[in-house]
Amino acid sequence: MADAPPTTSDTPSEDQNLSPIARFLRGTEIDTRLLGMIGALMLIWFGFHFYGVLVNGEGFFLTPRNLWNLSVQTSSIGIMATGMVLVIVTRNIDLSVGALVGVTAMVMGILQVEILPQYLGLGHGAIWIVTVIVGMTLGACIGAFHGWLIAYRGIPAFIVTLGGLLIWRGSAFLAAGGKTISPVDPTFALLGGGPYGAIGATGSWIVGILACAGVMWLLYSGRKNRRHHDFKLRPMWAETFLGALGCGVILGAVLLVNAYPWPRGIIKQYAAKNNIEVPAEGMFISHGFAIPVLILIVVGILMTILMTRTRFGRYVFAIGGNPEAAALAGINTRWMVLKIFALMGMLAGLAGVVASARLNSATNALGLLDELYVIAAAVIGGTSLAGGVGTIYGAILGALVMQSLQSGMVLIGFDTAIQQIVVGMVLVFAVYLDNLYRSKSK
Repeated sequence: MADAPPTTSDTPSEDQNLSPIARFLRGTEIDTRLLGMIGALMLIWFGFHFYGVLVNGEGFFLTPRNLWNLSVQTSSIGIMATGMVLVIVTRNIDLSVGALVGVTAMVMGILQVEILPQYLGLGHGAIWIVTVIVGMTLGACIGAFHGWLIAYRGIPAFIVTLGGLLIWRGSAFLAAGGKTISPVDPTFALLGGGPYGAIGATGSWIVGILACAGVMWLLYSGRKNRRHHDFKLRPMWAETFLGALGCGVILGAVLLVNAYPWPRGIIKQYAAKNNIEVPAEGMFISHGFAIPVLILIVVGILMTILMTRTRFGRYVFAIGGNPEAAALAGINTRWMVLKIFALMGMLAGLAGVVASARLNSATNALGLLDELYVIAAAVIGGTSLAGGVGTIYGAILGALVMQSLQSGMVLIGFDTAIQQIVVGMVLVFAVYLDNLYRSKSK
């Protein structure tokens, strides 16, 4: 027997009494917080760009070069922000992530520069693989240790991670005696971006087409699941709009990254190395998507699946909503907290990979104050400090907002002191908006 046709929001209902904007939001089911963050991001982008037009006669912000660099700069903070969502959702905090970036990067630098070449040979293909595994494993072990102290020894997360910030920052200094370790393995350096650390125009189009196919599949499978469970369907106009919007944004991003060419000096080196004659008018070689950006996208997808499609994610939200009730329901809350901090540490190790590869060295200052930007990104992205609420895509968008502010202020010549003041004001305002939103939702 065929299933009874589910009701859809196309049928006459109370929706007709709503305004067109309210009907649009209800039909598409777009998160109003997401719209607010996108609006704030657009305001920042256009504000900095037109400020440059007014002052210098030319805008520098909304250019392929700046937006490409902005995406790379956002990667390490965005990677850690996805893990910070889990930490804050469970009513904890991690102040040590910046120091973890520093200590894991320093260990990885020493490993690939001073230790592994002695045993594997200089430039061996396995050096970067071993280095990445060691860095992420070290971060996970440190995070698990923090989680054990918090969950099984009853020490507040604020104190444990504040102590960790000081301990691991000092350890990073002692590991190399305050020296800078460079240069890193050439293959490892590709993970930080740059002309060679990007996938080019063809690779970017392949990624874009696959991403569009993924968007269409998600919409199709989501509608199929709703029909199977007799849930209310989105109107077809809303499904079409969401598909067109998603694919439009993806293809627009591909066009943007492909519009940023390699610098002339790099092209000359590349041509000389490969016996290619450069025409008199020059050559145009696109950067395409940078590898750190692809790493962030993959992490974002995996973390979203973890949070929304697995038992682990349901337990995280249950603990954040009511820890006592979660424990009474049979959830091993202490073991969950330990795993969450271990995951946070592993992501900090991965961020250390991206940061040190981008810098092509490991320094004692690597990751300095990153913990503040990571927490700010999660909070700006809608993660509630009261626990129980947070999204991965919101945290990544929050990281982009934070990096856009910082990058824009650098472009227009604000000094570091002004940058810190603005970031602090934005963080306080974001928490105020979160409190306002929660009070209205109640």
